[in-house]
Amino acid sequence: MKWLSSIFKKENSQQNSNDVSKKFLIVGLGNIGEEYVNTRHNIGFKILDHLAKKEGLNFETAKLGSVAEYKVKGRTLILLKPNTYMNLSGKAVQYWMEKEKIAKENVLVITDDLNLPFGTLRIKPKGSDGGHNGLKNIQLVLNSADYPRFRFGISDDFKKGRQVDYVLGDWDEEEKTKLPERMDVAISAINSLALAGLGNTMSEFNGK
Repeated sequence: MKWLSSIFKKENSQQNSNDVSKKFLIVGLGNIGEEYVNTRHNIGFKILDHLAKKEGLNFETAKLGSVAEYKVKGRTLILLKPNTYMNLSGKAVQYWMEKEKIAKENVLVITDDLNLPFGTLRIKPKGSDGGHNGLKNIQLVLNSADYPRFRFGISDDFKKGRQVDYVLGDWDEEEKTKLPERMDVAISAINSLALAGLGNTMSEFNGK
């Protein structure tokens, strides 16, 4: 009967592997505190809040962040807003990857990007931190840059020497009007990652 026990163990192992592959960690980067809520730098938080509102989800305070669970067609998405502040985001990402047994390829980190026009999306499987403090710390903690990242364009419409003020400033009125539609597209891209895979998602949404 040892052979039968071995088969059951193999099947259970395959099932567990399949379950893990259907789980994703979606990380929205931002800073905690009321003064940061509507800033351009907090678009990662804002997109996840938008998703939670549309799906009737509630974030709960947990270790190193606020967390919500979202299911779409058999996939489980763990939504994470780290409460470590932007430049220490890696600690929260690593903890939740390990806790939920999520591989790097099933992580998606959402950030702002000065080099993209407002509202433009760009998803990549890996890459440099691009000077972004959140990505820089995640790369340091994970000792790897091989994780998917989702950049949301905030444009670079600021005067020389005013980058920090611009990034930590509020959206202007025109941007506020356009944000809901752009965040809807971002949510579609997140769902696509879980359902269609990274390659198809990049083809469908990059540059939009």
